[in-house]
Amino acid sequence: MIVKVNSASINGISGYIVDVEVDISNGMPAIAIVGLPDKAVDEAKERVRGAIKNSNYGYPAKKIVINLAPADTRKVGSAFDLPIAIGLLAASEQMNIENLNKFMIVGELSLDGTLRSVNGALCHAIAAKENNIEAIILPFDNAEEANVVTGLKVYPVKNLIEAVNIINEPEKHQPLEFNDKSFLEDTTDYLLDFEDVKGQESTKRALEVSASGNHNILMVGPPGSGKTMLSRRLPSILPPLSFEESLECTKIYSVCGLLNKRGLITVRPFRSPHHSISYAGMVGGGSPPKPGEVTLSNNGILFIDELLEFKRNLLETLRTPLEDRMVTISRALSSITYPANFMLVAALNPCPCGYHGDRLKECVCTPSQIERYWNKLSAPLLDRIDLHLEVPRLSNDEVLSTRLAEPSKSIRERVSNARNIQINRFKGTGIFCNSQMQPKHLRQYCKLDETSTQILKSAINKLGLSARAYDRILKVARTIADMDQSENIKPQHIAESIQYRNLDRKIN
Repeated sequence: MIVKVNSASINGISGYIVDVEVDISNGMPAIAIVGLPDKAVDEAKERVRGAIKNSNYGYPAKKIVINLAPADTRKVGSAFDLPIAIGLLAASEQMNIENLNKFMIVGELSLDGTLRSVNGALCHAIAAKENNIEAIILPFDNAEEANVVTGLKVYPVKNLIEAVNIINEPEKHQPLEFNDKSFLEDTTDYLLDFEDVKGQESTKRALEVSASGNHNILMVGPPGSGKTMLSRRLPSILPPLSFEESLECTKIYSVCGLLNKRGLITVRPFRSPHHSISYAGMVGGGSPPKPGEVTLSNNGILFIDELLEFKRNLLETLRTPLEDRMVTISRALSSITYPANFMLVAALNPCPCGYHGDRLKECVCTPSQIERYWNKLSAPLLDRIDLHLEVPRLSNDEVLSTRLAEPSKSIRERVSNARNIQINRFKGTGIFCNSQMQPKHLRQYCKLDETSTQILKSAINKLGLSARAYDRILKVARTIADMDQSENIKPQHIAESIQYRNLDRKIN
């Protein structure tokens, strides 16, 4: 007897339907899984055998062939355990198959028949909804993430017996009740707040500009000047995630198994990799391919502390994601594209010892050491960073001050207002902030008057700016104008934008 069970697999961060076809026929007892299974899928044979026997069902002592269709795509992971077990029970006539085609089934089985969580359950649920499948049966621990998909019945189960009972008599079991507030988190209060930051008013202004337009930023300063402290508080002034952004972040973390029984992610990601990270860890890769830090920080912040402690070839891998806002991992049999729309926030010391140019401590580095240190930062990478600024040492009065600074909530309101202007400006174009503007948008929305043009022309001549740096200056000026609620870019907006190119000035 042949039985087909609906299941799903993952390609990148998207799910696609996989038909688990089970055929039981007379012959020597044996089981074969075909359809390009990986090792984890092939080992499902033993897990399924133990789960069926320990759940008091009979394991068919016949020739069993299991096909995972489409057969030309690699099947990875343990999520096929439960659909294979259901298919064997249905094909051996130990359960009712009348309602089987109404369900998508995913889950990893233990030998005692209980279910373990799987990665990518949200992607599976979205694939079920897109293919008009009424309901999904999945492990209990994956229930919250699957329940964010409206119009899909979600049946969380703890073991194989519960799954069989639901398929046999679905009318006697209630799906998980959809509650669009069950997974929301409070995003108004943050443990880290800008009111804790003493001094550094010019740096906080630059960070507000960066957050308002989603611009990349690089901070240079001596140890203890507050670069890391400021960077870790940047999420507290970013606008809240839209539903589409939240769903995309949740899919990424679901595929990586990082949700920890949460539902929809509603706080922008903040990732801070160590300088010992590998190439695959940064941009993605491995076998099977997994998202890297540039994807895990999608719609959020990728914070790289001590930038020049990273290997130069690793830093160069950021150039393509910063420009294309996606990363493609190519293999012999497939090519996977992951989103990488992140804000880069980087911090570094001015020299290996950290005190070059400091007004109190003397630098002990030689000129050749400083030159080797800065050679790790290439001009093409620096071009892709919109704002460069120096973060000076705090004065004694600032350190000893007990006065609280402006709280993040007030700054976030101004940032959200500026972002709303940009969302309305680019409505229907697929662009949501100024940093994403293309050349045609620059021509349309970044027109300059004569004075502004002369200021910019003078800066290009003195600093030797590239064409990409010119575009970045215009984008930042457009953001500053939006913060001032100005329809046109004015000379003061261009002047402020140019002053955020400190490293161009130093290098040239």
